[in-house]
Amino acid sequence: MAYNVLICDDEKDIVSALKIYLSSENYKTFEAYTGKEALRIIENNDIHLVLLDIMMPEMDGITTMLKIREKYNIPVILLTAKSEDTDKVLGLNLGADDYITKPFNPVEVIARVRSQLRRYMQLGGANVKPSTIVIGNIELDDRAKTVTVDGEPVNLTPKEFEILKLLMENPGQVFSPREIYRRVWNDNPFGSENTVAVHIRHLREKLEINPAEPRYLKVVWGQGYKMERSGG
Repeated sequence: MAYNVLICDDEKDIVSALKIYLSSENYKTFEAYTGKEALRIIENNDIHLVLLDIMMPEMDGITTMLKIREKYNIPVILLTAKSEDTDKVLGLNLGADDYITKPFNPVEVIARVRSQLRRYMQLGGANVKPSTIVIGNIELDDRAKTVTVDGEPVNLTPKEFEILKLLMENPGQVFSPREIYRRVWNDNPFGSENTVAVHIRHLREKLEINPAEPRYLKVVWGQGYKMERSGG
């Protein structure tokens, strides 16, 4: 899994240096130069860890971190100068996971980032469902509400999208028509079999090369529908 790391510091040279360190270890980096910009990036992307400078204009690192903690439990590593010991302790008390003192040692930066990501994933961060799910040549982006097949966009109705999302999030698991209806329509599934069957048929027509012999959306006779893990 490739991890997304946000670097936030108002000094561009520091951001550039950290980007070089992290990119060499195949982390994908995002850059922000203000606290507000960092919050916007976190809101719109799947960020797994934040490197956050304490001393920034407009919104300092401590305030930014508190804003992050209102919604997210991702690791936050504070970037501090030696003179900022009081702020460092305050940051750790208020929810920061670690700190790195400037000037940076590249080996230490990588070690601390790796350690926090490992801890985060072990504590359940890996259980957060990704916004993008890929099975075979089908890609579903839940954040953008888009689906592509072989990179080409496919237009789905909202209900078709939700059915596909349910099945792709649980590959290999069989869902009865009643269960699909209950989850997608949030309604009593009485008489739901035909409605679900029609939506499955439409999905096959849009996603499968040969809808009559589907590779992905399979029927399990007498039980329901499932998404094959690899389109076998």
